[in-house]
Amino acid sequence: MNQPDPLGAADTVLFNGHVLTMEPAGAVQQAIAIRAGRILAVGSDAQIRRHVGSASQTIDLQGRTALPGLIDAHAHMEREGLKTLRPSLAHARSVGDVLNVVAQQAAIQPKGSWIITMPVGQPPFYFGGPDNLAEKRMPTREELDAVAPRHPVYIPGLFGNWGVPPGYSVLNSLALAANGMDQASCPDCTGIEVMRDEQGRATGQIIEHNKRPLLEFALLTRVPAFGFEDRLEGLRRSLPIYHAYGTTSIYEGHGSAPETIAVYRRLWEEGQLSMRTRLCVSPTWSNVKEAGEAMRDWLAFARGRGLGDPWLRISGVYIGLGGHAATATAVRKALPNTGWTGFVEWSNSIGDFEAYAWLAAEHDLRVHSVVVDRLAEVLEVFERINQSFPLHARRWVVEHVGRVSGPDIERLKRLGISVTSIPFYLLWKNGRDRLGEPDQGHAFVPQRSLLEAGLPVSAGSDNIPVSLFSAVWASVVRRERTTGQVIGPGQRLDRLQALQMVTRNGAYLSFEEHLKGTLAPGKLADIAVLSANPLSVADDGLADIHSELTLVDGRIVHRA
Repeated sequence: MNQPDPLGAADTVLFNGHVLTMEPAGAVQQAIAIRAGRILAVGSDAQIRRHVGSASQTIDLQGRTALPGLIDAHAHMEREGLKTLRPSLAHARSVGDVLNVVAQQAAIQPKGSWIITMPVGQPPFYFGGPDNLAEKRMPTREELDAVAPRHPVYIPGLFGNWGVPPGYSVLNSLALAANGMDQASCPDCTGIEVMRDEQGRATGQIIEHNKRPLLEFALLTRVPAFGFEDRLEGLRRSLPIYHAYGTTSIYEGHGSAPETIAVYRRLWEEGQLSMRTRLCVSPTWSNVKEAGEAMRDWLAFARGRGLGDPWLRISGVYIGLGGHAATATAVRKALPNTGWTGFVEWSNSIGDFEAYAWLAAEHDLRVHSVVVDRLAEVLEVFERINQSFPLHARRWVVEHVGRVSGPDIERLKRLGISVTSIPFYLLWKNGRDRLGEPDQGHAFVPQRSLLEAGLPVSAGSDNIPVSLFSAVWASVVRRERTTGQVIGPGQRLDRLQALQMVTRNGAYLSFEEHLKGTLAPGKLADIAVLSANPLSVADDGLADIHSELTLVDGRIVHRA
């Protein structure tokens, strides 16, 4: 393909491919030319050949599908690498297997140091907990004592968002003593069962029914939390995992706690942040007075479209609706520790929510909120605010949308509200509780209705699992995991619609539709080359797609 280039040589040329530009009327192309981190040209092999110069790198796609780098609208990316910092029990099929892992750690860790594993069960969901073991139980306190008599040992239950509560934890005697568990009582620890013997002595077994775990914040306060360096290393490890599925940008609308933002900032300062990252602030305030002072005095950098560069930008605040008061209080006491969440827990009535949202509007801070089935209430608040502070150009965001009525869709359009969906989480993983939805579930996560109304709906992974192709698959099939029943069959998306949500629509969230989300001249050279064609692979093959080559800013960040 080398020949003189009168039109300007490319740094890199991808050719002989099946290029989905994701432009609204874009035809499928064959080749892409890249120069200085931007798309120089997209077209046929013959057209792009003119951009090959003597120093150009050429990559033969061998017919593989290329599309814009994926944009995860709800990533929780920093969690994935954290999971690799603790010993895995994924292989464990018996109590003996678990004890072997603990014994191996006891042999290599200094005396007195904590041994903390990942939960029992298969990641990323950890369904079933101890049911994965032959004995159908967790190890006992005494069994852990026998293999690690000089180390406090803690085997945690699942983080509720990963799978389905309850979570099953167990501690050995040293870990129980460190936390005062033989005598402790915890009147605020709702949803937690501390198992005790006939003498009232803790057995080491703890069962938690809370979706947002309270245990480590309220009862096991001496268990070592993830520190700053842990979170930094976890983020470093997360980047290649997300890139391996073609993700090149994330948008974290659920909010990031101060320490989480600091971790991203450090990696950015070191020039190691290869993911285009868009964050919003997860606030630590406890009341309206504190919120007003924080917005006035400290959050000027997050106003409007925010502050940052092509790699890291922070814009807006997350305002929660609902939540558990005991968890919110306990987490604030434990800061900067936020456990697995990476954000600060909340407990807001609709009145609290409205008070905070009014303040945000006054200070030009974009509001983000998880709404699930409370969209109508939130839109009523937004409509009142809109009378004084027009919202259409501000692109406030509602996330994790569940039930959405026809009138709600019209209100979303009128107010200019951005919408994110988590189809794998709500439809496949947690869809069992939705099998009785009215009208076969047509109004539950109604992605087709929202898209056909002209709303730029985006989709996120929620880190369960990492791959956005799971979200694409769930949007196409809408099947619930325990029965295989389809929820809202009329809301199933075609392949291009599903891909649109994880490419060009994701760019709209951060006001960057002119920069990324499609493959067009002048846009950022963020590209994923896939293991299969998402337009033709069988339905159940969609979730298995990964990236064989991922480029960000024209640079290769992943090669299978």
